[in-house]
Amino acid sequence: MSLELWLLFVPAAFALNVLPGPNNMLAMNNGLRYGLLYALKGGVGRLLAFSILILLTATGLGAILSTSVTAFYLLKIAGALYLVYLGYRLWRSQPEETSKDSHTKEQKVSTRNIIRQEFFVAITNPKAILIFTAFFPQFLVADTPMLPQFSIMGSTFIVLEIIALILYAVSGKQLAFLTRTVRGQKIMNRTSGSLLIGAGGLLALSK
Repeated sequence: MSLELWLLFVPAAFALNVLPGPNNMLAMNNGLRYGLLYALKGGVGRLLAFSILILLTATGLGAILSTSVTAFYLLKIAGALYLVYLGYRLWRSQPEETSKDSHTKEQKVSTRNIIRQEFFVAITNPKAILIFTAFFPQFLVADTPMLPQFSIMGSTFIVLEIIALILYAVSGKQLAFLTRTVRGQKIMNRTSGSLLIGAGGLLALSK
């Protein structure tokens, strides 16, 4: 992959990375509820999922999913339902009583659970499959070995995804002051839950 082509790929890919998609909304919510460190830990799940999808694409299996209506539909519905489930749980979650001495405390969460959430949302997102099967090939050079090109684009995409993860996690952390009261927690839980449910609905209805 030439330097000129890579310089074209980077800004185009980063534009996709920073879109307010399901994983970015989840990272923002995690930063809000659990703090920056947990949000970043959770991001390991999405990075693992995207790495798997890139590998599948590079070996040709991603192309099968992108052309199979049934597989694509089932994957899309699974991801949409999971997002709605997460949003519903968040909407129904009860705010915790706070005090002057505890208003800066962040909620506790299992690192394994938060990583699993990010992984499942990413691995079942058909938009990610389309990015790797439709967007990446636009930058491939036909008479050059495919695997090295996919390796460069894939590693670049993962680095850019880490930057997007940090941006959204920090953004969520900056909103933590809104959860210092029970009323604030309820508003943010329902707002975040609605965003996740909306993301799931849009994912299910997308073509």
